[in-house]
Amino acid sequence: MPKYLSLFTLLFWSLFASLASAQDRAWVQIEARPTLAQAEERARAYAGAFSDVAGFRMASGWYAIALGPYDPDTALSRLAQLRRDNLIPADSFVANGEQYRGGFWPLGQDPMSAPLNGAALPPPVVTAPLATAPQPFVEPVETLQQARRSEQALSPEARRDLQSALKWFGFYEASIDGAFGRGTRASMAAWQAANGHEPTGVMTTKQRAQIITERDLVVAELGLQTITEEEAGIEISLPIALVEFDHYEPPFVHFAEKDGSGVRVVLISEPGDGAALRGLYDILQTLEVVPQNGARSLNDRGFTIDGRDGTIASRSVVQLSGGLIKGYMLIWKPEAEDKARNALKAMDASFKTIGGRALDPGLVSLDDAQRRNLLAGMEVRRPKISRSGFFVSATGDVITTTETLQSCARITLDRNIEATITAQDDSSGLAVLTPVKPLAPRFIAEFADSPRIGTEVALAGYSYEDALPAPTLTFGALEDTKGLAGEAGIARLSLSSLPGDAGGPVMNGKGAVLGMLIPATATDGRVLPGEVSFVADVTSIKAILNRAGVAPVQQATRAAPLPPSDLTERAMSMTVLVSCWE
Repeated sequence: MPKYLSLFTLLFWSLFASLASAQDRAWVQIEARPTLAQAEERARAYAGAFSDVAGFRMASGWYAIALGPYDPDTALSRLAQLRRDNLIPADSFVANGEQYRGGFWPLGQDPMSAPLNGAALPPPVVTAPLATAPQPFVEPVETLQQARRSEQALSPEARRDLQSALKWFGFYEASIDGAFGRGTRASMAAWQAANGHEPTGVMTTKQRAQIITERDLVVAELGLQTITEEEAGIEISLPIALVEFDHYEPPFVHFAEKDGSGVRVVLISEPGDGAALRGLYDILQTLEVVPQNGARSLNDRGFTIDGRDGTIASRSVVQLSGGLIKGYMLIWKPEAEDKARNALKAMDASFKTIGGRALDPGLVSLDDAQRRNLLAGMEVRRPKISRSGFFVSATGDVITTTETLQSCARITLDRNIEATITAQDDSSGLAVLTPVKPLAPRFIAEFADSPRIGTEVALAGYSYEDALPAPTLTFGALEDTKGLAGEAGIARLSLSSLPGDAGGPVMNGKGAVLGMLIPATATDGRVLPGEVSFVADVTSIKAILNRAGVAPVQQATRAAPLPPSDLTERAMSMTVLVSCWE
């Protein structure tokens, strides 16, 4: 035994020869912990056995527990002795303190300036002659057989922890059961390949330590904690180092960003069915924190929405089960991308519903406007301008006013249907839009011929732009078949309209379209009475439709006016909200 001990000591002497010559003090580092509370607990425990325990905050953000300080020679001897007697962990080592930033143990003292402990020991006696000069110590690499043996010695808890780490980094998807079957082996091999190791499917002791340490570093950085939100009936791991609880606002639980982290979390909890789920899916996409660029997925059981632009990104995950809608949103700025990616892994893996309850709408006091809009406190994305339009083909082509289309990054029909410009005539103020995906409108425009002055008309339009969910009807009469100065192609109405009505269809009592309302414009400084409006007539509309390749539909023969309810239904179904987005 002395022979082997001496040889072991000599190897460590060779390894740290440069340390001894370059440094005047050293420590035996025995542990490192991710949090100060954990490190203080361990330091206190070691202090019961050793009188020279020191604790330091490290450059990595972890906290080291060490013994010392010693001169380098004494540190080597101390390490060998304590390891031989199994008094410290087998992976303890001599540290020169370069990674130590500040002391936390002993409490109220600075261990960095403490006096040296002990004296230098004489060089070790070599009982076996060495034919060549000693070589630097190289940690032996476990063979596959040795790796299997070390793996077999793992406790059930350690086996489950390894699966959790593999799952954390996205290599494992099955249950955490501690059983290393084919799925676990495949995930181990995938991790090994991704980290430059031979993909044997059996991780060595060093590889297991590597993945656990990397996972623990990320967990410590994010401050991940399992949060049980009793009011919302949700359990989830949240990055508490980045966010903190802010307030309830049913159906949302808000966690605001902490210390300028650039990360926010919103939990979602409300009772509902499939219709409510689809409604929430549409509503969330109107929020400023849900950019339009990104993947979307919706089915009967839930949805996911990924949004990203140059200033913000978010992921929304929502589930429907047992009449309850539960989910979460993670929102982050570009500079927090890495932290957000790691937080999402934990949130995706840990999210579950508990307690069979949803957030009580009466938990906080909301006024009527807030109750009508469940997005109180969350800024809704609004278009730059919205006007009206109406269907002119069986596949969903829409005619509208060019006023809507100035400097638009995107154009939508009825809030979320993407559309493109097919034809545009600035002189008449008319444009034709085509939806990106074909639609099947219930009613399309049927055009009237030769309208008579004095005909009663109804205008359908989004008078208040996107503030209301449906168009309104305004009634008036046809005053003239030309403009005030005799202009052809337009007609004059006695009808009060609002800016949002522009682009809407003007119909007679039989449901036939007489023209499209165009924006009111004042000329030569004259301000027209409020009840004067103008429409682009059928001739102008047919001209732009021909340019767009859309065949206009003629009026079906009707002997009598439509009942008011039928006229209203036709007008409402035909009219479209046209929005321009920056």
